[in-house]
Amino acid sequence: MARIDYFFATLSPYCYLAGNRLEEIAEKHGAEIVYKPFDIIAAFPRTGGMPPAERHPSRNEYRAQDLPRQARKLGLPFNLKPAHWPTNGAPAAYAVIAAQNAGGGDLGKLTHAITRAVWAEEKDIGHDDVVRACLEEAGFDPDLANSGLLQGAETYAANLEEAVAQGVFGAPFYIVGDQRFWGQDRLEDLDLHLGGKL
Repeated sequence: MARIDYFFATLSPYCYLAGNRLEEIAEKHGAEIVYKPFDIIAAFPRTGGMPPAERHPSRNEYRAQDLPRQARKLGLPFNLKPAHWPTNGAPAAYAVIAAQNAGGGDLGKLTHAITRAVWAEEKDIGHDDVVRACLEEAGFDPDLANSGLLQGAETYAANLEEAVAQGVFGAPFYIVGDQRFWGQDRLEDLDLHLGGKL
């Protein structure tokens, strides 16, 4: 069985735009997904990138055009300037880690619910009630939002170190063996790779 290490950021608009396509691809190929939320803002300076606020205006102008374009293409509602961005994405990441350890729900649905809350629903994923609602929507015990916080923090930090060591410099980022795929617009390539066509 192929394994996809999925490095994602709870605050990333591009992770939101990925929707549930990764899960569909994994199911198609019988692949396992290991969800690895990490602090993308902390990764940027360590991997040659910059947070959006520090980028050249031309890059931010392009981002402002590209994100709504991609959302329209995918048929997803999208707010370029959400009310609660940036916010503290760590509690939502800890919840994903706790949910993955607990099992019993749909992790793909959880990650999409979290990113959708930011980019389409004007919700603050730094708030416990929002994270609990996302957990419940995905079939997990909402009390996971309050459990395993120390383990969540440790895993979140370890995921960052692993991401940097594996050459991850953005999100979403998918790794299968020695093959790396960056961006929601590379999911087709991941699909072809898993099918032995690329």
